[in-house]
Amino acid sequence: MKAPSTKFNDEFIFCYGDGGNAHYSKQKLIEFIPSKKVVWLVTDSKINWIKNNKEEWTNTQMIFEISTKGDKTILHFTHEGLVPELECYSDCKQGWNMIIKEWLYNFITD
Repeated sequence: MKAPSTKFNDEFIFCYGDGGNAHYSKQKLIEFIPSKKVVWLVTDSKINWIKNNKEEWTNTQMIFEISTKGDKTILHFTHEGLVPELECYSDCKQGWNMIIKEWLYNFITD
């Protein structure tokens, strides 16, 4: 995931786990407002640890909204389309919490 994603329709691929085979997703930038909002559409996905529909993420959107409150920056994240009825929901919810609240937080505050 080295290519920048700053222009409308920019795409990147994310692979994770077991040689990149546990999770694959391809994202397209569909909305970008500098310092305010980033929206990626998942155009293709394969989550191999799911038993039934391994493409559950396809056509979902990852929405990052940035605002300020006083001298604090607020990041509001929504994975639109990732709903409790999906097989991956529980594990993905835990994963997003770790990625946003731990990895991203540590990355931007170090």
